[in-house]
Amino acid sequence: MASPKYHRILLKLGGESLASKGNFGIDPFAADSLAATIKSIYDLDVEIAIVIGAGNLWRGKDGLDHGMERATADHMGMLATVMNALALADALGRVGIDTRVQTAIEMRAVAEPYIRGRAIRHLEKGRVVILGAGTGNPYFTTDTAAALRAMEIDAELLVKATKVDGVYESDPHTDPNAKRFDTISYIDALNQGVKVLDGTALTLCMDNQMPIVVLNLWQPESLKKTVLGDIMGTLISY
Repeated sequence: MASPKYHRILLKLGGESLASKGNFGIDPFAADSLAATIKSIYDLDVEIAIVIGAGNLWRGKDGLDHGMERATADHMGMLATVMNALALADALGRVGIDTRVQTAIEMRAVAEPYIRGRAIRHLEKGRVVILGAGTGNPYFTTDTAAALRAMEIDAELLVKATKVDGVYESDPHTDPNAKRFDTISYIDALNQGVKVLDGTALTLCMDNQMPIVVLNLWQPESLKKTVLGDIMGTLISY
């Protein structure tokens, strides 16, 4: 078995990774497919923590556009991430992966509260840890939560899994000639205002020297090849 280059990673997933073709709701078949992808690196003895978004269930912008208070919209989003975390944990359990869900907002009936030391201990015991409810605070995205948790658990790499195969100089969906970067510095990514990761998360990673890989999760074996050291996307670092 090949030896992974990265032994502990934080995987940031969008809520759409659990959705059906309409990008809404939780599709059990999508959850099964996602679980199989995660198992492909779990079987390499990679320690995996996951932060998942809520875009398949709730988009705070919709609430804000109708006059909802930002804090209320953000708290609803945090709760939606917990629903996604539980769905993913269930799918992972069905492929034989021991999983723990921890949440930044306490809801002991359904998940453990997030405690850094306990999360690390779960990882050391070979459990996948899914970290729900963002940072527990409004005004912070799940991207920022992923960056924060990556630092807290001493991850070696933050993987931002998207539907594009890296960072481009412009939107590849509207500009077919857009240049893709194999590598890009934190500063250049911030200056160019890349859309795949928010500025707060980028700055936090830059300040703490946390490398980021942006990849297309649906490109065959992209995640597996990346943890083995063959970066299948864009590496953001110094």
